[in-house]
Amino acid sequence: MEKRERIITAAIEAFSEKGVEKTTISDIVKRANIAQGTFYLYFPSKLSVMPDIASVFVEHLMVELNKHVTASSFKQQLNQLVDTVFRTTDEHKKLAVLIYSGLTQSEHLQQWETIYAPLYDWLSERLETAKQAGSVRHTLQADYTARIMIGSIESTAEQLYLYNQEEHARAKEHKQELIHFLSHALAASE
Repeated sequence: MEKRERIITAAIEAFSEKGVEKTTISDIVKRANIAQGTFYLYFPSKLSVMPDIASVFVEHLMVELNKHVTASSFKQQLNQLVDTVFRTTDEHKKLAVLIYSGLTQSEHLQQWETIYAPLYDWLSERLETAKQAGSVRHTLQADYTARIMIGSIESTAEQLYLYNQEEHARAKEHKQELIHFLSHALAASE
């Protein structure tokens, strides 16, 4: 594993264990088994690691989406997309909380759109294909719609799995309502 990757992995572990505010660069470099000066070759501060941590989450999500969103109809793909984002958020809730708490404490929040670009592009391509096939409304603007959909899906998953444990038991109903809402907004057909 490269030093940069070791630093990112160590930061995830340290932040998860001690919290973002209590973790020091010394905690991270000890876990990464590198000198403190080496850390500064890659990152100017502990919070500057956050965009890379967010990228790890997005990369993992992309792997899961490519593995699980395989249906031929767009409506089925929409179901698979929502299921995959919900499952991934639930499985990696500590990482998701870490990303949000760390990015909001730093000047790196503006990098969010860049970090999420592969996910937006992935969905935009599927939306454009569905539009060409007549499976969604012909006025749809794929790039904008992809961002809106990802924001809606992730926000709903986060509300269930990160912030509102009482609703966690009702995740199935939330998913179904979200899919229904998106299907109508897209005028999605089989």
